[in-house]
Amino acid sequence: MTSRFRRLACGPRRESKGTCKGNRVSGLGGIENVVLRRTRQLVPGGTVGKRRAARRRAYWTTLGIGRVQKVVGYYMARCFLGRNFMTRTVSPAFQSCRDARLDGLRDWLNGLSIGRPLRVDTLAPVSSDASSRRYFRLSEGNAAETGNGTLIAVDAPPPEKCREFAAIAKLLEEAGVHAPHVLAQDVERGFMLLTDLGTTAYIDVLDKNSARTLMREAIDALLRWQRATRPAVLPPFDAAFLHREMELMPEWFIGKHYAMPVTEAQRQTLDATFALLADNALGQPQVFMHRDFMPRNLMVTRPNPGVLDFQDAVLGPISYDLASLLRDAFISWEEAFELDCVAYYWEHARKAGLPVDADFGEFYRQFEWMGLQRHIKILGLFARLHYRDGKPRYLADLPRFMGYARKVAARYRPLTPFAKLLDELEGRAAHVAYTF
Repeated sequence: MTSRFRRLACGPRRESKGTCKGNRVSGLGGIENVVLRRTRQLVPGGTVGKRRAARRRAYWTTLGIGRVQKVVGYYMARCFLGRNFMTRTVSPAFQSCRDARLDGLRDWLNGLSIGRPLRVDTLAPVSSDASSRRYFRLSEGNAAETGNGTLIAVDAPPPEKCREFAAIAKLLEEAGVHAPHVLAQDVERGFMLLTDLGTTAYIDVLDKNSARTLMREAIDALLRWQRATRPAVLPPFDAAFLHREMELMPEWFIGKHYAMPVTEAQRQTLDATFALLADNALGQPQVFMHRDFMPRNLMVTRPNPGVLDFQDAVLGPISYDLASLLRDAFISWEEAFELDCVAYYWEHARKAGLPVDADFGEFYRQFEWMGLQRHIKILGLFARLHYRDGKPRYLADLPRFMGYARKVAARYRPLTPFAKLLDELEGRAAHVAYTF
């Protein structure tokens, strides 16, 4: 980058308000400083409100220096500062205008031979997720053909788990679960080509009319996956793993989100609660565990459902994936419907010979405590996604998980101290609840 454009993008490098320093543009420095100065010229004598409005328009159009040269349109700002330039946060690597990984993915696809031409020119973004993985859809076949099928290209920069994804996709296929088939992969570069499970996710169509059928089909798929369990195939969801996940809560949810130091009394409560939940998980039968078996990762397909995002699968507690499915970040259920689903799973698991507890009440307690361990993890994880990774959209789901956690903690006597801790965090008075 030339010194001229560095000054344009970041403002003068000085130790004062409005400086570009490290990988963050602060105050009225950098692009916003440039735009503000130019809007004062374009709106001479204008009010602060008019200047602010002009400045906002300048992000999305282009602004002239000397009213002649094009300087800071949206795409240049995004190019220099990354996706979050409106919040003045620079992407970690100060992203180049040219997406080198996307170019590499195109080159890799152009060099593939899968028995049918790929229309790489149709490559279009599908989605991204909480990690650095990106997904693209492209057509297959000749351009002149109609009714071409589509495939999914994956950009998963190392150390994302391409090798694990391919291995677990094969396990799912062998278990009779509908998962993407890996057509080609380059694990060193982090590229994959997959079959396409379509565009309709469970989360998009679940309602009171479809929920019973769709959720039972999901539970049937989960049972097939668990019945395929074999030892020494997947890594264990062990005590260290469990505690590492739960420690995200005190570090990121309490320490960062609430900006509160964890007191000695709170630390004792957390340690005791984490020990209870880890013992609950480790005391259950251990089976193949997806880890994110939730409506957003299930697709409406034939056969139904299609299962995605399974590269983190482990050998873990039998109730974990059921808790993921029914106590999700993005959708909640009436307790009567939830109980019906848990009972359906429990009955069919027993018929399938899976080692669920013979007492439904005890199994339901295991399910609830397993869900609480997951919710504790996600409270910390979603806070980390915002404060560390610049993904604020996950904050909107924190109240749902606080609701899940408070409900379970208030229901069981051994978890009462943790319920009080959550009350302290939210500044809410403790209240009487049923305990078991």
